[in-house]
Amino acid sequence: MEIDPIPIPTGNIIAGNPSPPPPSALHQLTDSLKLEHHFLRVPLEHFKKTIRSNHRTAEKEISAVISGIDDASSAHFSPHDAVNHLNSLVSRLQGLKRKLEEGSRAEHVQVQKCRVRIDHLESADAENMSEWNNTCLKRVLVDYMLRMSYYETAVKLAECSNIQDLVDIDVFQEAKKVMDALQNKDVSPALAWCAENKSRLKKSKSKLEFQLRLQEFIELVRAENNLRAITYARKYLAPWGATHMKELQRVIATLAFKRDTECATYKVLFEAKQWDCLVDQFKQEFCKLYGMTLQPLLNIYLQAGLSALKTPYCYEDDCTKEDPLSQESFRTLALPLPYSKQQHSKLVCYITKELMDTENPPQVLPNGYVYSTKALEDMAKKNNGRITCPRTDLVCSYTELVKAYIS
Repeated sequence: MEIDPIPIPTGNIIAGNPSPPPPSALHQLTDSLKLEHHFLRVPLEHFKKTIRSNHRTAEKEISAVISGIDDASSAHFSPHDAVNHLNSLVSRLQGLKRKLEEGSRAEHVQVQKCRVRIDHLESADAENMSEWNNTCLKRVLVDYMLRMSYYETAVKLAECSNIQDLVDIDVFQEAKKVMDALQNKDVSPALAWCAENKSRLKKSKSKLEFQLRLQEFIELVRAENNLRAITYARKYLAPWGATHMKELQRVIATLAFKRDTECATYKVLFEAKQWDCLVDQFKQEFCKLYGMTLQPLLNIYLQAGLSALKTPYCYEDDCTKEDPLSQESFRTLALPLPYSKQQHSKLVCYITKELMDTENPPQVLPNGYVYSTKALEDMAKKNNGRITCPRTDLVCSYTELVKAYIS
């Protein structure tokens, strides 16, 4: 009986046919790309905002021109007045044309930015991730600098690395103008921003505009301009009464308590920190609008790594300096994180910081402290067989040590 030979696939052993990347590299690439949601979301949201702005401008101008034509048709203009009226309408349409051309260029810039970012994501290669990861690191650093208000440094890093289209400098500069104004106690740019994004903010049930209006009212009360404050409240605060009556009543009561009140309930409304709260609230709404994370990306990535390192030992005084969590800044960053799950303990020598295992077993001193064999042997050679405990200064002979076994 003859058995047919089993065909052996030879596709992977033909010369010049590259082997696929290992599964671990593919998983790493997939996980990296999963974190890039905001990378495309931000320019897309900016693009949509530009489209909405251009659409509103066109609607407003066209409605005004149509209304002007209707007025001209129903009015009894002299020939000279009719020509002037039509010329003003033509000028308005020419102005609209220029605005639409500028808007079209802005839309084109945003589309190009989206395309560049898509191309960047497609360029990720599982076999050669070093260059792509390096670019990603620079993007994360630029993001951190922009959020921490180091704008000039962020711009220089982006220019030196040629990643201007991969970072959101223009978006953050838009936010900077509003935050600078708020820090200078001016709510006008923030209110203008709220007006531009009114539908989006209303959809997310944002209270930012209401809080800005309250602060403007408080400033009128602080200046003892009560009549203007009452007029302002009727015009801008009354519409919020149906949903925010308690907060509204509390603020209106400042008309009676004045700026120098000692009543804690109302005194806090006149404190300077209220402006800092507005800045923080604007940051939150701004990030939410563009689909950004509230924290800098650098913090998020660091926390991901620290979550695997955090143990109760990290917060003890004798924590090794090689541990990132021995530094206060990292401890603060890791504070909200849970302790990592350690299924298998690892013994690290206090002296050499090397792992203690079967090749380098632990030795127990008479005082109960444990160090690695390698460290104790080196110490014994240098001190004629004597061992000095680095923690308690106990001196003993090398022969007094007891070997410990790791189970």
